[in-house]
Order: sequence, then structure tokens, then C-alpha cells
Amino acid sequence: MSLEAAYAQCRQLNAHHGKTFYLATLLLPADRRPAVHALYGFARLADEVVDSPGSAPARELDELERQLKAALTGVVEHPVLAALADTVARYGIEPTLFEDFLASMRMDLHQREYATYGELRAYMRGSAEVIGLQMLPVLGVVAEGAEPYAAALGEAFQLTNFLRDVAEDLDRGRVYLPADELAAFGVDRALLEWCRASGRRDRRVRAALAHLAARTRAVYRTAALGIPLLAPESRPCVSVAFTLYQGILDELAVRDYDVFGPRAVVPTSRRLAVALPGLVRALLSR
Repeated sequence: MSLEAAYAQCRQLNAHHGKTFYLATLLLPADRRPAVHALYGFARLADEVVDSPGSAPARELDELERQLKAALTGVVEHPVLAALADTVARYGIEPTLFEDFLASMRMDLHQREYATYGELRAYMRGSAEVIGLQMLPVLGVVAEGAEPYAAALGEAFQLTNFLRDVAEDLDRGRVYLPADELAAFGVDRALLEWCRASGRRDRRVRAALAHLAARTRAVYRTAALGIPLLAPESRPCVSVAFTLYQGILDELAVRDYDVFGPRAVVPTSRRLAVALPGLVRALLSR
């Protein structure tokens, strides 16, 4: 497969599995979009091993890491890794960020819950913060000090997903909400599982999720400080992603934090209202 076709496969993965993020990438200059798709494509490969495991997911992750290291030295066995290796070389992305990511993916194979937010943060360092750091060289910066904010944005996005996907994660045997903070509201895994099985709601769960959503919004506020540090041509993309992901929290609030019904999504009308002005300006500027 040609490198062009490899990047096209990554773009298809992004468009199919990450619709909100893909919409935001359309605001990037055309020459930077393939690199973002390649980074997404690699994360998707690992997610599929963890979330749809075969008989030996640990061995599959080891094999993915072996293929990644081989691709970074020029020996490519998978089209997504061909695109990723080209992106890493082109933008000088630190390879250890991918090792950190895979380390967190391995945690998903055996860790089913997190006692404290500190424990969860250790997981998110590899599963979310490094994604923001991988993106930074592609987006470009105009000043030093953007790294903590890029990491915070990755954390905010993942915390949003954790809140939206409580039911889906329970089905996989996982709870990504700090047990001690749930307990402060009288919530534990058994109560979450009862809500999932019965389809009924509980005021204690609602209060706990509202608390965690408020903390997630605080992380977004921190991450927002880094947007002016990005290259001007990248800011519209990040701003749209920022707004749309926060929109998931808005949808959860509208539903009174009912996370056991249909999945919360930002309505298409709102997504278009947020993204279209930027797309028009981007097209006119090109």
C-alpha cells in the first residue's frame, strides 16, 4: 500500500469512529490533516485490541508495540503504522509518547476501577495527556509552555468520554470514575450496575456525575489557556473540538445526567452551527 493510501485509511478510521473530532480536523490546513488522522488511527488500533479483545489481548498489544518500533525504523507491516511512522519523522514527535500510551492500554486489561482521582490521573497520563502532546508538533506553537495545556485538553476530552460512557464501560467490566468520590455521594459499582440492569435512575448517581462534570469543566478552563499559544492556523480546529466536546457535558446536564439511556451526543444542528463558520472562513482564506 502506498503512503497516500495508508493516510487515506487513517482518515477513514477517523471519519467513521471519531465524527466530532473529524469535523474539527476539517478546519486544519490540508497539509496537516493527514498527520492528525494517522495519530488517531494508531490510537484506534490499540483501542480495538483492548475493547474487542481476542484470546490474548496482552500478546496483541505486545505485537502492536513490536510493529510500531519496526515501523519507526523503516520496516512497516501495517498501513496505519506506515502513516504514523511518516508523521513521527515529519513532525519530530517523541516516540516514548506512544510507549506511554500503550502502557495505559495494558492497564485496561487488568484494572477495572480506580480508587482515587490520583490513580485515574496516572492512567490518563498515558491514555489521554500524551495524545495532546503528540498533537502539539503537528498543530504548531507560537510560544513556549503549551505542553501542560495540551495535556489538560486530552484529559478533559477523556473525562468527558468517561462520563458519557458509564453504561458502555460497565458492560466491559470497567468503571472510570474515582471510587472515593462516588462513595462521597453514596454511590458504588453495585449501584451503577443496578441502574444499568434496571434502567432506573438514582439521585445519588445524578449528584455524583454532576460533581464530576463540574470538575471536568474546570479542566477545560485550564486547557483553554493554551489555545492562544497554538499556531494561528490551528486554533480554529482546537476551538471547535473544545466547544463540541464541552457540548457533550451540556447534553448530559440537559438529561439530568441520565447516562444509562441513549448515548449523549451533540445534535448535528449544533455541530454544524459551531463548525460551519470556521469552515467557511478557512475555505475563503485558502
